[in-house]
Amino acid sequence: MLPKKILLCTDFSANSLRARNLAMEFASNLNAKLLILHVVNSSRLGYPAFEVGVPFDLQAVLKAIEDSVKKNFQEIENECSSSVPEMEFASRIGVPANEIVTFAGEQKVDLIVMGTHGWTGFKHLILGSTAENVVRSAPCPVLTVRSPEEKSAQSGEST
Repeated sequence: MLPKKILLCTDFSANSLRARNLAMEFASNLNAKLLILHVVNSSRLGYPAFEVGVPFDLQAVLKAIEDSVKKNFQEIENECSSSVPEMEFASRIGVPANEIVTFAGEQKVDLIVMGTHGWTGFKHLILGSTAENVVRSAPCPVLTVRSPEEKSAQSGEST
């Protein structure tokens, strides 16, 4: 079965660029709808937090995040609109893996494409793996794409 709805999960990092390129290519070649999702990790908001003894304004932080997400979505749309037949953008706040899986189920996605840092050992233990958790619980196939930088760093090659 060829996917008609493809979900690209992005954190807008250079690491997710390779996954974005693959998702765009699939959507273009398969004439599929491309859904692009960004999840703001709620655990990183750290509210209430104190900087020099003063709690930060969570609304201002959320507004800044929202503005940044919109700017990044606009850049992706400008870059991809000529090659991808149909795109939709969404953002959520929560635990990334949970939000991705929930969104994929709600939208009846046929394929999830996402980057992975490829961390192992202590880094993986401390930081966890969103991609691994999505693979384990997604309602559809998941294509994980490791960035070339991480692959080279792990194999000891210089870039």
